[in-house]
Amino acid sequence: MLNIPTQSFPAPSSQQRVAPSGQSGRGKVALKPGHSLMDWIRFSKSGKDLTGLRGRLIEVTQEELQKHNTREDCWTCIRGMVYNVTPYMDYHPGGEEELMKAAGIDGTGLFDQVHRWVNYESMLKECLVGRMATKPTTAIKAIVPVPPVTCLAPPISVAPPREKDSLPWYDWFQTDVTVHVVVYTKRKIPSSGCTIVDLEAGILRLEVLLGKMSYMMHLCLAEEVEGTISVTFPTVHTAFSVGKIQISIRKKAKGKWTSLGQPLEFHNTFLRKKDRAPYYRHCVMVSKTEVNHNTHLFRLQLPRGTIMHVPVGKHVYLKAFIQDSEIVRPYTPVVQHMAIASHQSSQDSDLYLMIKVYPDGVFTQHLNSLHTGDRIYVSGPEGMFTVRPLRDVTHLYLLAAGTGFTPMARLIQLALQNTDTIRHTGLLFFNQREEDILWRCELDELAANNDSFQVEYVLSEPCESWTGRKGRVEESMLQDFLNRPDGSKCYACVCGPAAFTDLTIGLLKQQGFSEGELCAFQG
Repeated sequence: MLNIPTQSFPAPSSQQRVAPSGQSGRGKVALKPGHSLMDWIRFSKSGKDLTGLRGRLIEVTQEELQKHNTREDCWTCIRGMVYNVTPYMDYHPGGEEELMKAAGIDGTGLFDQVHRWVNYESMLKECLVGRMATKPTTAIKAIVPVPPVTCLAPPISVAPPREKDSLPWYDWFQTDVTVHVVVYTKRKIPSSGCTIVDLEAGILRLEVLLGKMSYMMHLCLAEEVEGTISVTFPTVHTAFSVGKIQISIRKKAKGKWTSLGQPLEFHNTFLRKKDRAPYYRHCVMVSKTEVNHNTHLFRLQLPRGTIMHVPVGKHVYLKAFIQDSEIVRPYTPVVQHMAIASHQSSQDSDLYLMIKVYPDGVFTQHLNSLHTGDRIYVSGPEGMFTVRPLRDVTHLYLLAAGTGFTPMARLIQLALQNTDTIRHTGLLFFNQREEDILWRCELDELAANNDSFQVEYVLSEPCESWTGRKGRVEESMLQDFLNRPDGSKCYACVCGPAAFTDLTIGLLKQQGFSEGELCAFQG
């Protein structure tokens, strides 16, 4: 049986998200010259009246919102705030058609499907019309008073009574020199990658990812502690069957604590992961290594008091403030080096992000300008993909175009660590030119040293000397690449531009792959 964690990755709200294989992803449109993100930032700060209200903020009724539903007069509501998005139409990477879906209505749900990670408040602050009017309620239900916040008592009364036996809870115990917090998840959990701990200036924030749910502790500790943490799980079998996580913290001074600390916002809560806002910590850029002519491998180091292992395929958000605007982008971590992918140290907690730098990319140009020692905000793991379907897979096929390779890197690592189950892993890698191929030497070396791994390259604009595959993805190419022996269980993952992904998924279905045998990352 394949021993892999039951984690998930790129969220429905991510630009590299997993989509049901039968659905098409959000495509980008070609913007007019002078309509890039940076152009929008400049335009929104030009002092022009983008709301049509001459700086006034108004209360907007449902009836008023519905009147503004045309291309020339488009208002939408996001989380109770109304924006005039008419000036933004020509700057929207998804095109005006996508924006018009939310014209004159509450667009929160549509926004969250694609853009949950985007700071719309910053992007559209000059377009703010006002707040939605609230409807008066006809009846008021009993109001339950909120109990006063008190210091947390020792073990027996640390956590409030559990309404359901399945809800996670925690306890704590101490010695003269250490404090130990124990989380009981009340369910089976993977042996690593599900817990994120941040300890800074006496504030402890712990988040445990449990499928689609998130359990959080958030405390101002009672006394001073050292700035490092050791997170220890029991054995893998114990972690799966017991679901217990222990966090050990060293006290700065010997002695007994009378309480663990003061609860902060969202302490001891169990929510859907998508309902939690991403939490960012400052990471340091340790190095930047050239991968090819326009792509670099960025190595980011977590803060001293942070423990975070991003599970296979999950992504993180990077956040930066550029010209007073907050800009966020999702990126999927890769391995440090493909040649050692099958035996990379699990102790390396640094993040490795392979990022293509675009000439007109506001965010990637900012990243490229960073120097060793500079800092950037990084979120915790995000995403909804699960590796559970791979448990019994014998043949894994990965089809990637360009930087759609990034989620494949650690999937290759996972497969090569489980060759007893996954007997064959094939990568079909599409690029424009030979110099665009990411980690070609490393991939070739990996294939030469591992009989279970095969890689083939396809170029759409090859030079005359190129002897490999040419063209774009099509039926005969897949027929030649895919091998489905009798008794095998196959699985295919696809990542690249939306058009590539949609076409490839359709062709794979023609080759007999079912919905349950396909995973599509939308690039």
